[in-house]
Amino acid sequence: MGLPSWTRRSRNHDVSGAPLPLECNHVGEALPPEMVTRLYDGMRRVDLTGKAKGPSENVSQEQFTASMSHLLKGNSEEKSLMIMKMISATEGPVKAREVQKFTEDLVGSVVHVLSHRQELRGWTGKEAPGPNPRVQVLAAQLLSEMKLQDGKRLLGPQWLDYDCDRAVIEDWVFRVPHVAIFLSVVICKGFLVLCSSLDLTTLVPERQVDQGRGFESILDVLSVMYINAQLPREQRHRWRLLFSSELHGHSFSQLCGHITHRGPCVAVLEDHDKHVFGGFASCSWEVKPQFQGDNRCFLFSICPSMAVYTHTGYNDHYMYLNHGQQTIPNGLGMGGQHNYFGLWVDVDFGKGHSRAKPTCTTYNSPQLSAQENFQFDKMEVWAVGDPSEEQLAKGNKSILDADPEAQALLEISGHSRHSEGLREVPDDE
Repeated sequence: MGLPSWTRRSRNHDVSGAPLPLECNHVGEALPPEMVTRLYDGMRRVDLTGKAKGPSENVSQEQFTASMSHLLKGNSEEKSLMIMKMISATEGPVKAREVQKFTEDLVGSVVHVLSHRQELRGWTGKEAPGPNPRVQVLAAQLLSEMKLQDGKRLLGPQWLDYDCDRAVIEDWVFRVPHVAIFLSVVICKGFLVLCSSLDLTTLVPERQVDQGRGFESILDVLSVMYINAQLPREQRHRWRLLFSSELHGHSFSQLCGHITHRGPCVAVLEDHDKHVFGGFASCSWEVKPQFQGDNRCFLFSICPSMAVYTHTGYNDHYMYLNHGQQTIPNGLGMGGQHNYFGLWVDVDFGKGHSRAKPTCTTYNSPQLSAQENFQFDKMEVWAVGDPSEEQLAKGNKSILDADPEAQALLEISGHSRHSEGLREVPDDE
């Protein structure tokens, strides 16, 4: 039987130099050649009769259908079988370094195909030439969830020669949903088959930034997908920019004015050493001297590694935001305690700390920044999900309502508030 049309590519050799079948430009462009080769070889290795002595020369319609069924609708056992065939031509265990390369190819293919199909939903993929470092970082995070036969985790280069058998891969696929989700994205968007079965809205949230504001986020699409997967499901479909130091200035007053009473949000910073990290606030930020929030809050790291740190139950110091006090700290904090936060942004904007010796009591997070006391230029806060009517009403307040110091400065200088008289004065909180 002839080859399915998807195997026809613009290139007629695979990455090893072996001949590939007829040409088909649209798949060759939609997916990187490494992933097309893996899928093609995996399908050729499907033995429908139980009597095959090796991979078939071509892919039959039956092999194609069985492979699609396993990858898109199969259970963990069936998916792991196909993954093993996509990794190696031989039966039996595969080396951890082979699984690492497969995972990097898979993650890179997701960015590639979403960019090709113009479905990044406002986020950026990869701009600079060369390998995408966040592909490797996310692949490393997915691999770190793998449990080897002795129960140990696949952490560090010393494990790359370890043998991973079918049971290890099956357990990994079962416990790490992103593996199966990414396979579905690659197949559905790469081959344009069964696209209705794939809901991208909760995988890649819509990015909303005020019109006319050119803005390049600290986060790329892979970072957003990773953080978004940790959020409550009803908040995964949309991210709205509330504050950016690039757009709104290096001002703690501006930060407070833009993020208070706006619902759940994600805050992210990049320090001067290029470490990227932040936290999810499950409730609206409020300026007050008490801790706030609940156990849905978490801290996270994006660079140099991706990780999420959830509540320990040790205390309820989830969120803290204070301004204008003389006796207690002024700034934004998450986790730990006064002067020893897991993440702290000082009222002297551009300075902060991440003090975790050995870990933050609230979130069990390590030091997130490169230096315990860090400096930063870039900070963003994104509201997630849809705002309630109450949040929209409060969000329409002037920045001066949230910043009495700025209002006082205007009055001292003899300037009036141009917005006064154009709207009703909001009730006091």
